[in-house]
Amino acid sequence: MEKKRSRVVYPVILTPYQGEYLVYIPDFDMDTVGSSIADAIFMARDEIGIMAMQYEDDHKDIPEPYSHPIDAKKDDIVTLVDIDIEDYKRKHDMRMVKKNCTIPYYMNVEAEKLGVNFSRLLQEALAEKIGCETVS
Repeated sequence: MEKKRSRVVYPVILTPYQGEYLVYIPDFDMDTVGSSIADAIFMARDEIGIMAMQYEDDHKDIPEPYSHPIDAKKDDIVTLVDIDIEDYKRKHDMRMVKKNCTIPYYMNVEAEKLGVNFSRLLQEALAEKIGCETVS
């Protein structure tokens, strides 16, 4: 089975406009805007992350970098934006999923006496098991 790539680099086009930068991401055919070059690159990375999660939710392949032509004008800035898609998902995809689990009755009684938050406890245990941070 082919290992899915996580860190990718996409070209973006920054167009100066009225003190801001319009950002075009050719591979996703998406636009965003930033107040500075640094902000524009941050916004491009965020947009790529959001779109990658949407593509995966829709069971579509995430576009390959340079899959669309780069049509830059004279004053445009063509640059590259890197993103670790898996890391982005871990940090930003906070949708909750309901899971049913079964525990012995006596554990339930004792845990409820202590006011245990079962969801929180399961999140903490899973975070430790898979080596990630818990949701705050």
